[in-house]
Amino acid sequence: MNSEKVIFAFFIVLALTLNFGFFLGGMDDPAHHNIYELYAAIVVSLISTVLKVGDRTHLGAVFLATSLVADLQLIAAAFVWGMTEHIANETLGGSALGTVVSLSGGALLANIISVVLLVSDTITIRR
Repeated sequence: MNSEKVIFAFFIVLALTLNFGFFLGGMDDPAHHNIYELYAAIVVSLISTVLKVGDRTHLGAVFLATSLVADLQLIAAAFVWGMTEHIANETLGGSALGTVVSLSGGALLANIISVVLLVSDTITIRR
């Protein structure tokens, strides 16, 4: 078993599951979306991106692109959350919460694409 591939797959799947956990819930209820889960999703997504940087194949480029999209969406979601609570001095709700959840939904879609590519690549590898 190749430990590098295990670590690579682990972080890709962990990024997806953390993002899904944050995304799941009502778009109008801030209690359904934990800020720490968003930050954990960002950190794991950034680690996943770093792991994808060295691959020079076409599939590696697509992996990197999906990871960069997820990073951008999650960082934008955290930015909106921070701006709402710390700059505008409002509680997160309404359209701001909808924006945060929508951005994390875009990142979720990018992570799903990464996992589908990972599974399809794993299936096509012959021993």
